[in-house]
Amino acid sequence: MFYITLPESTQARQLSFYLAMEEYVARHVFPSCKSDLGEGVADCFFMWQVEPSVIFGRNQLIENEVNLDYCKKHGIHMFRRKSGGGCVYADMKNVMFSYITSDSQVGFTFNRYINMVVLMLHRMGIDASASGRNDVMIGDRKVSGNAFYKIPGRSIVHGTMLYDTDMVNMVGSITPSDAKLLSKGVSSVRQRVALLKDYTSLSLDEFKSHVKKILCDDELALTEQQVKEIEELEKEYLSDAFIYGRNPSYTLIKKRRIEHVGELEARIEVKNGIIKDVNLMGDYFLTGDLDGGLLQKLRGVELSHEALRRALPDRIDDIILNLMTEDFILLLTD
Repeated sequence: MFYITLPESTQARQLSFYLAMEEYVARHVFPSCKSDLGEGVADCFFMWQVEPSVIFGRNQLIENEVNLDYCKKHGIHMFRRKSGGGCVYADMKNVMFSYITSDSQVGFTFNRYINMVVLMLHRMGIDASASGRNDVMIGDRKVSGNAFYKIPGRSIVHGTMLYDTDMVNMVGSITPSDAKLLSKGVSSVRQRVALLKDYTSLSLDEFKSHVKKILCDDELALTEQQVKEIEELEKEYLSDAFIYGRNPSYTLIKKRRIEHVGELEARIEVKNGIIKDVNLMGDYFLTGDLDGGLLQKLRGVELSHEALRRALPDRIDDIILNLMTEDFILLLTD
């Protein structure tokens, strides 16, 4: 696997740059490799750190996930990513991972990446395990959360690795900033989150060095021109249209947590019992065409179990990971 580096002259960047960088690598910079099986394309990987930031999933409403007042008051930046999943906090004491592969089998790719991280931690003497849809655990505590998305011919997986972090900012940027609630929230989150510094004698820089050595056997440096092209791509991630998303009018809000899928929130505009528009928010993982493959089929359909069953395909888990059609109908009609 190739480790992707930036020119030495490149200054520290904000989170949107690294999101653009992994997309750029996936679309334009895929090195060749040789093995006993012949020539092929190599997987790519890089690590990054950012100033305090929150990053929310592709299908989440910013006002549902982020404490906007707290973030503005404390200088915490806010970004949207193109993958699904939930809202997370990152700062310079976290390490963020980006993994790019040519494998298009989403479930297999995701599991392979999670297991790769678990085995890497094992080699450092850290007793980690995979859990749930997207987590890496140490005991019963979460040390890494991960998400993915696809582009034609490529899959991108990215995630957090909690070495150390500002727990007050982590909780305050995503939950109410009332002092009492914040204090309780920090205590609660700390009981559920593992910090690597508590499980290893390695410093943060030593940890990063070990990660690179264990996972990568070659290196590829981007050029100054490629950095400029990444900066152009980054403009999309910085646009208000992308960050704040499309918030349609609605008359009904349906919320439900579905095992192995995540939190789903359907916002439905209904007139005379007929669905006029619908949007689906949440921390689910998108694997297909949400609007054309699913939501478009609901417009003009009566909001009833029977009508929805006739309108929807038998399987929609190829559009939203692990989501069964019947569970989706129950979300809309319950």
